[in-house]
Amino acid sequence: MKTALLQLCSSDDPAENLATVRDMMAEAAGQGARFILTPEVTNCVSTSTTRQREVLQHEEDDQTLAGLQDQAAALGVWLLIGSLGIKTHDADGRFANRSFMIDPQGQIVARYDKIHMFDVQVSDAETFRESKNYRPGDRAVLAQTDFGAVGMTICYDIRFPHLYTALAQAGARILTVPAAFSPVTGAAHWQSLLRARAIENGCWVLAPAQTGTHPKTRGKTRHTYGHSMVVAPWGEVVIDAGTDPGIHFFDLDDSSVTEARRRVPSLTHVRPFDGP
Repeated sequence: MKTALLQLCSSDDPAENLATVRDMMAEAAGQGARFILTPEVTNCVSTSTTRQREVLQHEEDDQTLAGLQDQAAALGVWLLIGSLGIKTHDADGRFANRSFMIDPQGQIVARYDKIHMFDVQVSDAETFRESKNYRPGDRAVLAQTDFGAVGMTICYDIRFPHLYTALAQAGARILTVPAAFSPVTGAAHWQSLLRARAIENGCWVLAPAQTGTHPKTRGKTRHTYGHSMVVAPWGEVVIDAGTDPGIHFFDLDDSSVTEARRRVPSLTHVRPFDGP
């Protein structure tokens, strides 16, 4: 099945980003893509909590979500919205970092809230505290599609292999890792982590990413690593999209999952063990 990753450099303006993604979806579908994937925080990349509170919406009111559902239905494609920043009704006012699987009728068939929060000090100049503004999810999600079961994850989740093993053991043959990766950790770890998750689980790993220098918000600039990636179940890198925004196509072949798992059936060899 022809599949397309969209590599974006999103701004802090959801309406602008929606228009960009809708156009890219139309181009991808016009070239035969039946499954399209977007990166993490497709609707808004911002370093300002104030700006996020101005432009983010609750799921039921979110115009990006509604617009992308409409576009998926108009084009008759499956769509993974890598994630949207979504307001919640939680008392502490934190957002959700939520991924959506949309079917060709424009219906939401699965939603996943990012479990692992990126609370790190990458360097003296670069610190992230995702949990300050986003509340973590608490449930692994498997999306059922007509081309196979898809294990939905987001960005920093990639560092927690037990999540991916659980998804694969539950039936996932495809793992999605939409991201807005730091350039520092991206250069050091991105490809290695994605290949490891593919090899360990005999799954396709599809990782659409944000890229480049995002427009300034309140005087601060955000940089992301890019390099949207597709890794086959045997560990081969099928796509490395580099650092330019754009559309990247590949053929998603389920038989390669069966073959990789036949050759090394490690998922059937997982054993319980006592702690150290």
